[in-house]
Amino acid sequence: MRASAFLYPWDVVGDPDAAARIAELGVQQVTLASAYHSTRALTPRHPGHRIVTAEHAAVLYPPDPARWAGRALRPYTSSWVASRDAYAEAAEALAGAGLDVHSWVVLAHNSRLGAEHPDTSVVNAYGDRYPWAPCIARPEVRAYLVELAAEAAPRAGARGTELESCGWYGFAHLHAHDKVAGVGLGDAAQYLMSLCFCSVCRDGYGAAGLDAEESARAVRRALEPVWAGGADAGTGWDAVEKLLGADLAAATLAFRTEVARGLQESVVAAVRAAAAPDFQVLLHADPAPYRCGANAGVDAGHILSVADGVVLPCTGGDAAREAVIGPFAGREGVVAANFTVVRGMGGSPDTLERDAAHAVSLGANQLRLYHAGLAPDSDLTAVRAALSHLGG
Repeated sequence: MRASAFLYPWDVVGDPDAAARIAELGVQQVTLASAYHSTRALTPRHPGHRIVTAEHAAVLYPPDPARWAGRALRPYTSSWVASRDAYAEAAEALAGAGLDVHSWVVLAHNSRLGAEHPDTSVVNAYGDRYPWAPCIARPEVRAYLVELAAEAAPRAGARGTELESCGWYGFAHLHAHDKVAGVGLGDAAQYLMSLCFCSVCRDGYGAAGLDAEESARAVRRALEPVWAGGADAGTGWDAVEKLLGADLAAATLAFRTEVARGLQESVVAAVRAAAAPDFQVLLHADPAPYRCGANAGVDAGHILSVADGVVLPCTGGDAAREAVIGPFAGREGVVAANFTVVRGMGGSPDTLERDAAHAVSLGANQLRLYHAGLAPDSDLTAVRAALSHLGG
């Protein structure tokens, strides 16, 4: 059972013991961020710091000036790691400890891009912009994300990549100092609040035979009971259909699915064109096509015809794992079960052995561990024990 731990370059750069410590966990691989969104991260073992504040989405390597010359949308560079090429420095140290390194690329999640180029953002049915969520239907956004993936994924020394947020992003973000918990937005209401009504998406709905303005009004009408009573509108596609009506729900999903598939196909093709022939390309994904966010909604059959496999969110109970792994069971490709192993972030490292075995019984063939740089020593000790038993 191949296992990989997620890491940021700043977990390794400046810490001479980091690579060996990760290798001792029993993983064979590290999934190392090369392009990441804004975050504030704890580094509990680093000899030089305890907190890293990544102020905005950025690449963690020096971007090629020629590649981005003349482009309005281009990647931002980081200033919070003391290295000219933090990714390369960390990757070299990890490879020196005997670990395979794969890049970790976050695509359609970028608050600074939305702040500086507001026309690139998702616009909800109320006219509110989501600056953290680039609208992937917009040609300029699509071109930027494809180019970013082609540069950020096949970094020197990387044997593969994992593409996060390679699809629609929407309402859910956990924005800085979030104050949105006053009304419980369930799965269905999240979908409605994530529908984009920017000018490009309005044209897209029109081409699909929808009246964009009437569709936006329908979304607002459907959400009125949610705002009035704070009631959870439900979970699953049936709940979306109940809120919006089956025909309109299906039409919005058809448009969004076509856009997302086009992006995913273009991104994977661009990465393959830039990488070595045996370079592995995985997507962080959810098998419910209507879902958006870090784990983009996909159709299992389609995405495995495009990429080499998927990384699936598996933290939670048995039913949650069954729901995400089940559609991929028995298919060719990598099916990596992703477990949060930090107790303070909702993970359960003490049950990792049992949970991973359950994931394997459902069809998973690899493990991902989120996140070796954020976990305290006690959580890493539990991970080490679980992996030793799984491997033995």
